[in-house]
Amino acid sequence: MAVDLSQIVKAYDVRGVVPDQWDESLAELFGAAFVRVVGADAIVVGHDMRPSSPGLSAAFARGAAGQGADVTLIGLCSTDQLYYASGRLNLPGAMFTASHNPAQYNGIKLCRAGAAPVGQDTGLADIRALVESWSESGAPEPAATTGTVDERDTLADYAAHLKSLVDVSGIRPLKVVVDAGNGMGGHTVPTVFAGLPLTLVPMYFELDGTFPNHEANPLDPANIVDLQERVRAEGADLGIAFDGDADRCFVVDERGEGVSPSAVTALVAARELAKHPGGTVIHNLITSWSVPEVVRENGGTPVRTRVGHSFIKQEMARTGAIFGGEHSAHYYFADFWNADTGMLAALHVLAALGTQEAPLSRLLAEYDRYTGSGEINSTVTDQTARTEAVREAFAGRQGVTTDELDGLTVSTADWWFNLRPSNTEPLLRLNVEARDEPTMAKVRDEVLALVRA
Repeated sequence: MAVDLSQIVKAYDVRGVVPDQWDESLAELFGAAFVRVVGADAIVVGHDMRPSSPGLSAAFARGAAGQGADVTLIGLCSTDQLYYASGRLNLPGAMFTASHNPAQYNGIKLCRAGAAPVGQDTGLADIRALVESWSESGAPEPAATTGTVDERDTLADYAAHLKSLVDVSGIRPLKVVVDAGNGMGGHTVPTVFAGLPLTLVPMYFELDGTFPNHEANPLDPANIVDLQERVRAEGADLGIAFDGDADRCFVVDERGEGVSPSAVTALVAARELAKHPGGTVIHNLITSWSVPEVVRENGGTPVRTRVGHSFIKQEMARTGAIFGGEHSAHYYFADFWNADTGMLAALHVLAALGTQEAPLSRLLAEYDRYTGSGEINSTVTDQTARTEAVREAFAGRQGVTTDELDGLTVSTADWWFNLRPSNTEPLLRLNVEARDEPTMAKVRDEVLALVRA
C-alpha cells in the first residue's frame, strides 16, 4: 500500500507520531533508502530514550544492512554525540529522536559523513521518494551480501573530545544545577562533567521518554521554572537545562534569571575569536544586535543568515566560519564538524565563569545589551495577508528599513522586529528587540494588534 510521507518528512528531518504516522516497517525502508541515496557502505546509528526509539533504530539498521551497509550501533546517545561519532568515524549517521516533542512522537535526524546535514535539498526528498515507491511496489531488492551490525560505546570518547576543545583545567569550584528534563542530558552530563571541580545538583536525570516532570523544551519559559527555583534554593552559581536530545542548552544565572541564548552566543563568539583571531561568526537574523557588535569588537566578521540549522551549517562551510549561534540555543562549532552541540557551549560558559570571580549575571551583562520580546506565536488563517498588513503599516515611516531574508524584518536605529511564518503550522512568529523596555513593548503590541486583527 502506498503511503504519503508529506506529514512526517520535514525540511530537515523525519518526525511524526508512532505508530499512527510511521512505524518500524517504515523505519526499515528509511534505512534502506538512506544508504542508497548517500551511497554508504557503512553508517552509524544512535537513539534517545523514547519508548519507541530502540525498535525504530534497530529496524533502520536492518534496512541499511539489507542493502549491504555495515552498521555501527552506538545505542543511547545525545544528538551531538551522534554527530561526534559521524565526524570521528567519518560515516553517515542517523539519530532517532523527536527532540523536545511529546512522548508519542519520534523522528530521524540524518547526516552524511563528517556530520554534514541531510535536508530536503541534500538528499531527504530523494529518500522520501524511495520509501514511498517501495511502500507501493514492495521491499527493495536486497544486496548480494548483507552488511554487519556491531555495537560501539562512544560516550567516553565524546566527552574527552569536548573537553579537549575547551580549557577547563583552571576553573574554580562551581555549584551547578542541571535539569535534563528526563532526556539525554541525564546520560551525557555525568560523563562530560566528571573530573571537573563542580558540585553537580541533578534534576530529572532519569531517562524517561514519557517526560513525567515537564516537556523537554527549555525554550518555553514554563519548563525552566523548576530549574530557576532550584538554583535560588541551592545558592548555585548557575543552572543549565538541556532539551530532550541534549543538543541545545539553556542557561540560568545565579539569581535564577534566564540568560538569553544571544548573550551566550556573544560570549562564546568572543572566546572563539580569542583562539581564532579575525574569524567569521554566523548568527541568524533574530539573534540580538549584541551578537554582531561583540563579534566586531573582538576583531571578527559577523555573517547574518536565515533561521535553521541547514542554513547555518551551509554558511559555516561557505565562509569557513569558526562558530555560529541561534536564538533557539543551537550553537555550532567549526572544530565539531560545523555541527551543533549544546554541551560544548555549556563547557564554554563554565570555563568563562570559572576563570574569574564575578557572578554569571555580571559576566554576561556586557553581552546582553538590549531588551527582547522572545518569540511570540500567533495563530492566523492567512499568513501572507497578515504579514502584508504589517508591511503596509510600517512602510514609508521615517528611518524604517525592511528586508525579506527570512520573513519580514523591519528595522530602525532604536528597534527591530522579525515576523516569520511557520513552515508546518498556521502561525506567525514575532521577535522584537529595542534599546529599552517601553520601546520594545510599544512595537511588540502594535505588531501583534495587526497580526491578530
